[in-house]
Amino acid sequence: MQKGYLQRKASWQILLMVSSGSFSDIAHQKVISKYNFNSLDIAFITELAFGCIRYRKFLDLWIDHTSKFTHKKQPPKLRWLLHIGLYQLLKMNKVPSSAAISTTVEIAKESDLSGLAGTVNAILRNVVEKLNKKCLPFIPVNDISRISYEHSLPEWIVKEIINWYGLSKAEDIAKAFNKRPSIDIRVNTLKTNSELLLEEFKSSNLKVEPIEEIKNGIQLLTKPRNVKDLPGYNEGKWLIQDRSSQWVASLLKPCEKDRILDACAAPGSKTTHIAQITNDKSEIWALDRSEIRLKILKSNLSRLKIKSVRAMKADAIDFFNQRPDLRNYFNKILVDAPCSGMGTFARNPDSKWNLNKTKIKELSELQLDLLNSVLPLLKIDGSIVYSTCSICPAENNILIRKFLDKNRSLKLISEKQILPSYEQYGDGFYAAVIRYIN
Repeated sequence: MQKGYLQRKASWQILLMVSSGSFSDIAHQKVISKYNFNSLDIAFITELAFGCIRYRKFLDLWIDHTSKFTHKKQPPKLRWLLHIGLYQLLKMNKVPSSAAISTTVEIAKESDLSGLAGTVNAILRNVVEKLNKKCLPFIPVNDISRISYEHSLPEWIVKEIINWYGLSKAEDIAKAFNKRPSIDIRVNTLKTNSELLLEEFKSSNLKVEPIEEIKNGIQLLTKPRNVKDLPGYNEGKWLIQDRSSQWVASLLKPCEKDRILDACAAPGSKTTHIAQITNDKSEIWALDRSEIRLKILKSNLSRLKIKSVRAMKADAIDFFNQRPDLRNYFNKILVDAPCSGMGTFARNPDSKWNLNKTKIKELSELQLDLLNSVLPLLKIDGSIVYSTCSICPAENNILIRKFLDKNRSLKLISEKQILPSYEQYGDGFYAAVIRYIN
């Protein structure tokens, strides 16, 4: 068995799970748990597997450039294995070509692709030869196709982003989608503070720094094998939460003794943040229709030692019908709506290959239903914060205009769209604050 064989095999296993419908982060966790890799191995595996998912279209372009059969005619298992070799050759400069080829061929030989090991060897060697001769695949010069191939995005998504934000921002967004996301932590101020937690991390030889634009936010620069092994995890001193997501809860301006509804709460990062801001002294109802996600929420509540949250399985769309006694009960409502996740492709690269316009239309209809369904639960002087991790206007500002047009007693207080950018960290996020007209 060659050095590095198991790491590359694990990366391939992640790709196979994702191609079968598993989410990339779940596939990563399940595969890693089967081995005893160190942190450097895990960093390599993560880069290789997630890189292959991010650059799928770009890697397919190279298959078409170097193989007798296009990527569409390749058996899926062979296609993903070729991606393992191709990504190392094209995007991982520190990996010797010989190691990238030999280990990928060995994986083929030790699997049910043994009969195609020669094909794998020939295609990857052909890639090296073409690279040396600077014989690169043709990429159309028109902006949509060029961005689509260079940054590996479906063409329809590129076209939409250009229409929404213009060519320059669209290219920056597409580039940002392939940037490795930061590991952001929200300090649980019910248990500690940023200064103490920073020192605790540093004393364990972990590289960390405060996130300047976010209060109580810390970026972890060291890539851990398992975040659960980090200092303060078991004591509930912090929670993993992207910096853009950390911006949302404070928009509610939650206060002690407020009655607050988190309509789509699990896995609970914003729910627990609301409880934290209110010193765990407000009344928070956290709804989610998924039993599995609700278990994660309850686990986070337990670990962070939060008592003010009432977590319950319920669909927010039907909740008022089930509980008409709660009419005008809540001071504040958070609708962190299910969305396309179009702002989180860097973190969830498999999402961009599973998304389509029909899904976005269905999601925008669901989002509007959610807003209309929770409105009777809001006090007349209350406020709603609507948020998504999307950059699609149909899920964000356009949807809010539709909601306000049908509810003339409401007004938009503020809204903000955060776009992914290659020059800075953070997911794409949108939030709007809505209140009754006085």
